[in-house]
Amino acid sequence: MKILFRQVVTKEETATVVRLANTIWKEHYTPIIGREQVTYMLKTYHSFETVSQEVQERSTRYYLLFKGDHTVGYVGVRSEETCLFLSKLYLLSQERGHGFGAQAVDFIKTLAQEQQLEKVRLTVNKENFDAISAYKKMGFKVTNKVCADIGEGYVMDDYEMELETEQR
Repeated sequence: MKILFRQVVTKEETATVVRLANTIWKEHYTPIIGREQVTYMLKTYHSFETVSQEVQERSTRYYLLFKGDHTVGYVGVRSEETCLFLSKLYLLSQERGHGFGAQAVDFIKTLAQEQQLEKVRLTVNKENFDAISAYKKMGFKVTNKVCADIGEGYVMDDYEMELETEQR
């Protein structure tokens, strides 16, 4: 089944992103980084205020992913000098394994090509083995290790991965 992408512009759509983040992060990331860091990440990076500000300032473009009339996840991208940074790609657990992540990456790759950007870049937690495997299957390559202090004693211990875009 093909999914549809709709850019987030309204407060209601922003609230949907935040609801999805709360569901997905609590379920998926608690075993990886622990409940306390998940709570911190949701409060700091996935709050209604933060997402609203990013949408209003257009610093990050968010897209809701729809299967029919059901929201199954969301993505967030930010343009950089030579690449499109994929800051968020999250799917509900029951929607994983159906090719929706690959469709989302194709969509993101097209966005990068439309902006004549050379690659798509992302960071992924080193312990998020399923996501790393999925990204590798889609053609991403690990290019760097990144350990960033994100405040309150927490770090993001990630791999940086890149996917070349074939320029048209």
